[in-house]
Amino acid sequence: MTAEAAGGMGGVRETILATAMELFYRDGIRAVGVDTVVAASGVAKTSLYRWFPSKDHLIAAVVAEQDRLFWEWWDRVEARHPGAPRDQLRALLAGVVKRLRHPAFRGCPFLNLAAEFPDADHPGRRICRDNKRELRRRLTALVESFGAREPQRLADQLGLLINGANAGWQVLGEEGGQDELIIAAEVLVEAQLRQPG
Repeated sequence: MTAEAAGGMGGVRETILATAMELFYRDGIRAVGVDTVVAASGVAKTSLYRWFPSKDHLIAAVVAEQDRLFWEWWDRVEARHPGAPRDQLRALLAGVVKRLRHPAFRGCPFLNLAAEFPDADHPGRRICRDNKRELRRRLTALVESFGAREPQRLADQLGLLINGANAGWQVLGEEGGQDELIIAAEVLVEAQLRQPG
């Protein structure tokens, strides 16, 4: 039974998307051709092109789905600590470290795409940029809610730590210093909460 027969038209799109997401993340976007996605997903090439007229359309859809899944995860973590923004931040950072340690971890998918596609106007690259802007916005709101003196500055520092942890782990693995993410974040937060002078 083909993927089309098994899942209907909406199921075909989801099958293609899930397959492409896995292959792009594992092997790199440029290294995976449309034919590889077709073969791995079990759909006809015409079905892929019906949903995604070009590889760039497929890339953008994959990155949009990764973005959606990331913010769903973020919201679930925050929801476990209602009304406790410092606990939310700690849980989010611990969640980042947990992701880094996952055996299938191959870096931040947004940073990976940005490294593969330097053109700022690439549709996937625009979604990556929006993801990092949303990270900055959410971090700012979070630290502002527990009284950081300079919330934008602290959010930028935390964003650099998160992105650095992603890159460090991808290159160095266990030597990447991922545990320092939480420790360094606590130092930055405490510095923002201390009374000046």
